[in-house]
Amino acid sequence: MNDERTYRKIIHIDMDAFFASVEQRDFPEYRGKPLAVGGSPEGRGVVAAASYEARVFGVRSAMPSHKAIRLCPHILFVRPRFDVYKKVSGSIREIFRRYTDLIEPLSLDEAYLDVSYDKLGIGSALDIAKEIREAIREELQLTASAGISINKFVAKIASDINKPDGITFIGPSKIEAFMEALPVGKFHGVGKVTARKMGQMNLHTGADLKRLSEHELVKHFGKQGHFYYRIVRGIDDRPVQPNRETKSISVEDTFEHDLTRLVDMDFELEKIAERLASRLQKHQLKCRTITLKIRFNDFSIINRSKSLSHNTGDLSIILQTAKELLSKELSAEDKRVRLLGITLSNFHEVIVIDKNPKQLRLFK
Repeated sequence: MNDERTYRKIIHIDMDAFFASVEQRDFPEYRGKPLAVGGSPEGRGVVAAASYEARVFGVRSAMPSHKAIRLCPHILFVRPRFDVYKKVSGSIREIFRRYTDLIEPLSLDEAYLDVSYDKLGIGSALDIAKEIREAIREELQLTASAGISINKFVAKIASDINKPDGITFIGPSKIEAFMEALPVGKFHGVGKVTARKMGQMNLHTGADLKRLSEHELVKHFGKQGHFYYRIVRGIDDRPVQPNRETKSISVEDTFEHDLTRLVDMDFELEKIAERLASRLQKHQLKCRTITLKIRFNDFSIINRSKSLSHNTGDLSIILQTAKELLSKELSAEDKRVRLLGITLSNFHEVIVIDKNPKQLRLFK
């Protein structure tokens, strides 16, 4: 890297098990116990957040609630209180604004901050991150993890290294070595199927990817190859965008073997829709337009959309719409499907009215 370059100072703040931590803060009887915030395990409920006590058992966000209770039979299920989470999130952002106006929220519980020119003249991004974490702890009785670096990609990865309640700084001179040692599965944008493909090619770390030319990466991984080539060298020029608005949320899966039966495709759509429903909850959004993406084994891609008469965050409606779009597309002839994806768009923010803010329903 060129030492004469002026580096940005980027912080990624990620709250620790945010929804679950707020519940444990407000209700002492939940502290130290496996806790899941989300829908009932008796239906199509999805885990929106899991406490660290629940994560020990393998419970994760976006997991179907019925699976979570199989992994941890004594887990407590709590209905989300999104009005409370949004209020706490607003308080967190007020703390951020003491230091910079360049704040890019990713959801209620995480954000990028560009503190290259901080309001208080502190200068050190590491010191700013420490002050922010301490303010969150003292004023809100919650913990946050922070990653600090010169770009968004590295800062986000850094914030996950010492979770929970940790802080990691990766300076300019350390970035390339850090990226070279990073397992390919840790790269944002590398899914399970791509990671397995890389493993079959003996590409296990960033250093392995770095040995390939940009042309070779594009040949094997499509347009994502350009991204891998740049990021493994620590190059990420994306700015922090204060007015960033979520335009769409999407999840897609590539399959190791072509799917030919509609029943198998419907099963995969169920898993995709469950992950999407969790993201909608996290962002507190409802969508009107649902788009199905299909990639066939000949690499041809089609997208089919349907706009509803009303906005929804209902998992069953999203899933049923996607299945209908799929059934219509594949009813004419047998086709081999390599990838399925669902994109949600045309959003409206959810307005939550909590008539009994102190009352919480539990599902055991």
